[in-house]
Amino acid sequence: MQHAERRDGRLPAGRSLRIVREFRAERSRLWKAWTTPETMLRWLGPAEWPAVEVMADIRVGGAWRACLRARDDERILWQSGYYLAIEPPRRLEFTFAWEGSDHEDGPGVETLVTVILEETPSGGTRMFFTQSGLASDRSADGHSHGWNSTFDRLDRCLDPP
Repeated sequence: MQHAERRDGRLPAGRSLRIVREFRAERSRLWKAWTTPETMLRWLGPAEWPAVEVMADIRVGGAWRACLRARDDERILWQSGYYLAIEPPRRLEFTFAWEGSDHEDGPGVETLVTVILEETPSGGTRMFFTQSGLASDRSADGHSHGWNSTFDRLDRCLDPP
């Protein structure tokens, strides 16, 4: 079990988003989807802004970064952060921030994401997702849409071939 403190040592203020999803896939497959950049590239980002590049140094203190590109034009959004806790295959915690000023959160707003994966009696996985420190209700609504669309893509990615 590895943990690190946030770089500024504080918990984020602001709004929190909580999403609970169930997947038919085993927990080990979900863990791999969250911790393998090649697999993350297949599902990260909402349907209208899929990831086109993902980099991740999966270790406490390691950085991650992803580029999302709009499907309807060439606009891009970069998101990035640092891993704070890694407890395979159950818990992942990382910071999340938008780079640049093209997003409603703007630069400098760092949120905290926690993903908990629990096995279900049917052999699937229940995922508890929390993002705290969102700047506004508008931001929380936008992230809710984005993450739910992203998790729909994750579910399809995990379907057997």
